[in-house]
Amino acid sequence: MIPTVTTVRLTLSRHRASLPLLVVGPALGTSATALWSACAAHLTDSFDVLAWDLPGHGHNRPAPAEGFTMAELAAGVLRIVDDVVAERGQPRGAFAYAGVSVGGAVGLQLLLDEPGRVASAALVCTGARLGTAGSWAERVAQVRADGTAGQVEAAAQRWFADGFADREPDRASGLLRALEDTLDAGYVQVCEALAGFDVRDRLGEVDVPVLSVAGTEDVVTPPPMLREVADGVRRGTYAELAGAAHLAPAEQPAEVARLLRRHVLGEELPAREDVPDDPALASRDQAIAVLAALAARGRVDEQALRDATAGGLELEEADAVLALVRQVLDEA
Repeated sequence: MIPTVTTVRLTLSRHRASLPLLVVGPALGTSATALWSACAAHLTDSFDVLAWDLPGHGHNRPAPAEGFTMAELAAGVLRIVDDVVAERGQPRGAFAYAGVSVGGAVGLQLLLDEPGRVASAALVCTGARLGTAGSWAERVAQVRADGTAGQVEAAAQRWFADGFADREPDRASGLLRALEDTLDAGYVQVCEALAGFDVRDRLGEVDVPVLSVAGTEDVVTPPPMLREVADGVRRGTYAELAGAAHLAPAEQPAEVARLLRRHVLGEELPAREDVPDDPALASRDQAIAVLAALAARGRVDEQALRDATAGGLELEEADAVLALVRQVLDEA
């Protein structure tokens, strides 16, 4: 059975009509917005970002009455993407794709089942096989006994690198809330689909540019699994994110965005070498520091304001930071 898939547009309507389409897929137990919003803030100036939710996850309710395979889930994703590309005046047009974990597995399935539809793909913290039939059966039993809420503590250990929840408590709690809110039936159905997913022997069929991204701290899909994908497809490249675990777009949104922009568009985000990322600071504190440093040097532009809001500042707060910098400079 082909399940229903729902989407969330992460690019404002006034900007997206002329931008290339980037479809982004979620991890098991997450929602599209919780996983991808921070990263999308670095991408929506150049992409029409379309995120999708798994059955029983996020806005995609209720869970279907029947189970499905990964191939059927990928067909459900393509069905809703086809509606969007038709609205854009590009029936059956090609699109870029990025997916995390099960979202990455869906990307691989699309590359195999619908060659020519995915122009390029970034497969993040995923693999050509995820877990084993036995491990998924055990997870299904746990969820049937305790519900998705019973998975929260274990998920926090699997999903996040050390210190992430302390640096980004709102982002971490949003992801864990999405897991608690996931319907048990939808979670179980995705587990059962993953139990039958194994395309390791078909990687050589994939002949579009594929970026395979691993997190060095990812215990769910460790770097060798991503290297296997990069080495197995015909046009694969590999990237590794130091200090990232399993949900890289939420943990290191700016860096994942840089990798996506380079892979899909052949470009980098505007360089800020003089104010590098500091993992010891929460993103909101870092946004304030970066904005103040740029203001002091007279380098505040639209990109700087986008970066500040992506880091958690409201526009009014950004204006207050700029006003304070001006006051300090005037009094200096």
